[in-house]
Amino acid sequence: MKILLTGAEGFTGRLFAEHATAAGHTVVALQANLTNADALRDEVLATAPDAVVHLAAISFVGHAHDEAFYAVNVIGTTNLLNALVQLPVRPRRVLLASSANIYGNTAESPIGETHAPAPVNHYGMSKLAMEYMARTYADRLDLVITRPFNYTGPGQDDHFLIPKLAMHFAAREPSIALGNLDVEREFNDVQMVCDAYLLLLSHGEPGETYNICSGQPYALRFVIDTFARLTGYSPRIEVNPAFVRANEVHRLCGSATKLQALFATHGVTLLSPPLEETLQRMLQAAGSGKAT
Repeated sequence: MKILLTGAEGFTGRLFAEHATAAGHTVVALQANLTNADALRDEVLATAPDAVVHLAAISFVGHAHDEAFYAVNVIGTTNLLNALVQLPVRPRRVLLASSANIYGNTAESPIGETHAPAPVNHYGMSKLAMEYMARTYADRLDLVITRPFNYTGPGQDDHFLIPKLAMHFAAREPSIALGNLDVEREFNDVQMVCDAYLLLLSHGEPGETYNICSGQPYALRFVIDTFARLTGYSPRIEVNPAFVRANEVHRLCGSATKLQALFATHGVTLLSPPLEETLQRMLQAAGSGKAT
């Protein structure tokens, strides 16, 4: 397929493009800014893609400008979908990356796709608004919505938590300033997420929403201990109140039952690298000679 990819220069986009190309697809990276509706429409019409993978977004929860979440994640996605419906031959599949952050804080664990959303920050709220908006195009486009839970890997910006830890451990910094240590997250591998997106392009059901997750959460303290074991080094951990978010999601763990059942029907398996393997690769990328 000819896949139009938004966010191609981002952390996930770069690896997805590699995986898709290796699988025999042609990947065309969107160049237009999502907020420029006219330029976006012209580029979409000129590309005439067979499929679309929409990854571009403001994704850092601590982003300084709240309005940017809505300008890019909601209005930008609206501009993209408006352009796609103008194609003479519409794509056979449009995959939209939402986020598990739409679930917010909940006592339920693991969280299934039918759980009522309750976002607690602008990032989660903008992604939920994007989902609702996108559903108004369901009669005109073959849409699949994904809700990835936390994932990481080499190449992720170090203002995200796990790359920050990898950088500090690799450099053997004397101390690390962190926020809330008492959180639990899935820390899945970006490779698994990219594989899931590729499989959903072929096998996802139109109009459906899928959690992209492993169902295996880890306490942040466990991740820190694993880095310490891999490097043989234990820096001083300092809690900086400035890094503690008022609306922190304390535990975020997804149910992969729906995704696994879909793939089982088609005889395919989604592999998830072990956390330790992911952390080793991140240490290596950060320059540690102790990771293999």
